[in-house]
Formats: sequence, C-alpha cells, structure tokens
Amino acid sequence: MNKKVEDTYDAIVVGSGISGGWAAMELCKKGLKTLLLDRGRDVKHIVDYPTAFLNPWDFKNGFNNTNQDKIDNPIQSHNYSPADKHFYVSDKEHPYIQEKPFNWLRGYQIGGRSLVWGRQCYRLSNLDFEANLKDGVAVDWPVRYEDIAPWYDYVESFVGISGQAENLPHLPDGKFLEPMELNCIEKHLANSIKKNNEKRVLTIARVANLTRGWDNRGPCMNRNLCTRGCPYGGYFSSNSSTIPAAISTNNLTIRPFSIVAEIIYTDQTKKATGVRVIDAISKEEFIFKSKIIFVNASTIATTAILLNSKSKRFPNGLGNDSGELGHNLMDHHSSTGAMGIHNGFNNMYYKGRRPCGFLIPRFVDENNPNYLRGYNIQGRGERQNWEDRALNMKGFGLNFKNEISTPGPWSVWMAGWGECLPYHDNKISLSEEENDQWGLPLIKIDFSFKENEKLMMKDIMKNSVNILEAAGFENVEGFSYDKPGGSTIHEMGTARMGRDPETSVLNGNNQIHAVKNVFITDGSCMTSSACQNPSLTYMALTARACDFAVNELKSGRL
Repeated sequence: MNKKVEDTYDAIVVGSGISGGWAAMELCKKGLKTLLLDRGRDVKHIVDYPTAFLNPWDFKNGFNNTNQDKIDNPIQSHNYSPADKHFYVSDKEHPYIQEKPFNWLRGYQIGGRSLVWGRQCYRLSNLDFEANLKDGVAVDWPVRYEDIAPWYDYVESFVGISGQAENLPHLPDGKFLEPMELNCIEKHLANSIKKNNEKRVLTIARVANLTRGWDNRGPCMNRNLCTRGCPYGGYFSSNSSTIPAAISTNNLTIRPFSIVAEIIYTDQTKKATGVRVIDAISKEEFIFKSKIIFVNASTIATTAILLNSKSKRFPNGLGNDSGELGHNLMDHHSSTGAMGIHNGFNNMYYKGRRPCGFLIPRFVDENNPNYLRGYNIQGRGERQNWEDRALNMKGFGLNFKNEISTPGPWSVWMAGWGECLPYHDNKISLSEEENDQWGLPLIKIDFSFKENEKLMMKDIMKNSVNILEAAGFENVEGFSYDKPGGSTIHEMGTARMGRDPETSVLNGNNQIHAVKNVFITDGSCMTSSACQNPSLTYMALTARACDFAVNELKSGRL
C-alpha cells in the first residue's frame, strides 16, 4: 500500500487526553504548528454530550446495562452506564490479550478519558520521588519535588482545583479554589479520626471541579453527572479547556480517526522524522513529519506504539536500549475497605450532589511495618435512599411510599488507594500471532498484584473497620472486591524515567534517552506509582517537558 506523505509540522502530539491536550496547548501557545492525532472520533465541547441533560426516566433501561452490553463489552461495561457508554470503546472491536485478568478501560475520541476521569488532583512529594532509592526498589526517579513544584503551580492555576490546604509534607498543598464542604457525617468522622490519632487527617477531596467560575468555565453545578460531559465546563477536560486554548492560537490541526502505527526513526540524524498513520475508517496509510513528537496515547497504547516502531537501530522498539520498554506496569489497587451505618444526625441532610468524596491522606501504621509504601483512604458519607432499602421493605400503598421516600440512616463507604510497586515482570508486549483489524499486533498484558500489595490490602481493611467503629458506626463490614489490575484506571509505567539509559527509557526531561526529539509525558513515564491519583503529575510533567522541548528546538539542539 502506498503511503502518502502529508504536511510537515513543527510538532506532532499523539493522543488528546489529559496529557495530550496539555502538550497540544503548550506547544501551540509557544508558536509551534502542531498536529494533534487521535485514533477516535471528534468530540466537541457541549455539542457532543448527548446525555448531559437527560433525566433518569429518559433511559429505556434506567442506568442498567443490557445483557448484550455485557456480552459485547465485558470489560468496558464494568465502568460505563447508558449515560456515558458513548465515551468508551467497544471491546469487540478493540480486543487485547489478557495473560492474566486486567481491565483495560479506554475512550477513543478527541478528549480521551479526560471526559470520564475521576478529577482528583494530588501532588506527589519527595516521600514518593525518593522512595525507590531509599527502598532499593527498581530505579531512582531523575527528578525531585522541587523540580516539579513550579509546574504543579502552573498547571493548578490553569485547571482550577478546589481543595483545602492541610500543611502536610507528604501531600503538598497547591493553588486551590475554595474547597467543597464535608457533610455532617464526614465532619463527625474527621473529628473522630483527629481525636483518636492526631497524625491522621480527613479532608475534602482536591478535585478539578470548579467552585467558582474560572477561565470562562464553570462553576460546577453539583449535578454529579460529570462522566456525561459537562456543558457548563464545571470540570477540567481537554475538550472544555486545553484544546480550545490550542485552537485559539491558530497553530493547531486536529486529525481524528488517526491510528499511529509507528514512529519513524532515521539513522543519519539519530532522530524521529515523523509518524506512520492508518486512517481508522478507510485504512489508508499516511506519513506525517515533524521536528518533535510527543507521544501521549495513554500508558499501554503509547508503549505499544514504541514497541511497534522497529528499525535497524532499534530492533526491539524505539528507545528500547535498556530492555525496560513495556515492563514495570503499575496500577493502584482500590477495592478493599469498609462501610458502616451511623444512627445519629437524623435531622440533617444535604443539598445537591457533590461530585467528590473525602480523602484521608497516606498515613503510617506503626503496627504494620511488613510491607513497603502506603495508601490513602477515599470515601464518602451519605444518607441511604430508597434504592438501598425498598427491596427489603414490606408493605404497599401510601405508607410504603412515605417510608421509602424518607431518607435512611447515614452511611460511610471508604476504601484504600494503594501503591503498587514497579515489578519488572508486570508488563505489556505485542503478539506475534494475532493482529487487529488494522493489521497491528494485538497488545498482551501480563499483570498481577504481588504479596506486598496483598499485605497492604489486609491492612487497609483492618484500619478502615477500626476507623469507622471508633467513630460510633454500627454494622461495620470490611470488604475486598478482589478486582484485577486496571480497575482503578491508573495504569502507569512501561516507559519509565530514570538517570541511567541502561535501566530506563526516558531521562529527567521526558526525552527518550537515545532519540532526543521524542517526548513521553503520559502515565507510561512514571518510575513509581505513589498512592495519589496521578493525572495532576502527568499534566505538570507535560507542561515542563514542553517548555524544555521548545527551548531546545529554538536553541538548535533538537
């Protein structure tokens, strides 16, 4: 098949999600003619949010997925409902190989998963950046908090993050809008935690939902319908924020339905010259050229592109001199915790549907030093509604209606978000036997949580139960949903940063060690996972790398 050589750009960005949108905006603002490629359809802010204003009764089956959904989409249907199904891929059309169970949740469209993300934004600290070195695990991060702190400031000032400053060294404060408010049961739990252990804090989530108008977006209307797409711009997404900002520079070209098959490397210059693209609809192939390339297709997809980018210089994948490309896959575990009922505060209720819960930042349990790293606890308190109680309630008629329409007791659900260590044998690779419908190798995922994570899960359940019981909750039950990797949708690693080209793929500026004009700033660059939701760090690393890349380009070093 003939490949058409298209226009040459200053920069190409692969992927338009959280980090890809940032890369596009930063490069365009700095004057670079930029091509933004995404393998999915175009989604325009507001226009393409078809369920944003629908009522529960407008859905034929309520919020229940059909049996056919579960057959056709056994992975994606775990996470979507009829209200946001359109932002997820079809498992049937986009298969992958699970060597061990792994839920790879994806959104192929302009905006990617920034349309459905959980929006929680927490900084990493030097407790996290220094952990590998101190523990003798994997490799050392090539950066420290001081390197990233000004970029956290920069990103937060643009995104708009509501949160409460707590002056915790292991969870640095940021540039916050006014925090959302804990409800009465959460305040009660916070007071109990503080009383029983002054080292522990319960705070409102730090979240990219706007508590006031910000940069011509928002505020959040407290509908908690975020994953349908927010017509008010009340939360941060590529579609509502970074991509429009990039478009406004007149430097951006967007090409949807563009599957990047490989990055093209030239021996003479020791640089990448462009990308080979397959049109997702026509399957026609194109070559797009550029001076620099940012690969932000999300952890697994980014690394698959690199592994498929083979040449005489890189027979095992672009930049894979270390042999680490594809290895050290991580995801947080978040399926263990506790829930309970509280019989107080029956005269109290709340207004609206707050789109976030609470956070108990990482704390050290001195009684359980038998595992490395740690976890935070996330949860929410609310009053039980009719759906929680009606199926077990007897009666009919007016009395039954009055009973189920009366709010039930207060309850709290909470679970630990735990760090996963970077194990070499947790990996992705490319199949040598099976291809997808575009002729590209299927991705194989081989991942499992190990003994360290399992010991941490036991500790999470024990501490969660103890915290609730100490606060006077009743019918407290610990739980472990035993979900496989990928379920938290925080996959990261596989093209890690490091100081030594022999043990890492990227340097401290997110450049491929041996291919200086290729940058990777999505989750694949992470050297360890910490336990914080990672998207804020991706954004900060992206803004930092873009600044470096443009300076290098203008100085003639790229």
